[in-house]
Amino acid sequence: MYFPRRWASTLFALVEQGGTAIVSTPYHGYWKNLAMAVTGKMDGHFSVLWDHDHIKFWSVDTLDRLLREAGFGDIRLRRVERIPALAKSMVAIARK
Repeated sequence: MYFPRRWASTLFALVEQGGTAIVSTPYHGYWKNLAMAVTGKMDGHFSVLWDHDHIKFWSVDTLDRLLREAGFGDIRLRRVERIPALAKSMVAIARK
């Protein structure tokens, strides 16, 4: 995602008033990144040598902020797969 705010405003425009957007993204929070750094897995996970890989890494706070800036409210975020601090992904449910 090259332009997160443009994506979020487009998403907001596509959702009908009173509707719900459901978004899934890889999760990257402090404890997960710290665990990868301590175990030596940071370079393998964030390799610049991978073609077409992720360029944005989201935490609960950054995804929440982006969706609120776009106009969404009643945002619920859940970390999924593994224990929450080391989750692989997160799901956001946001109301317009």
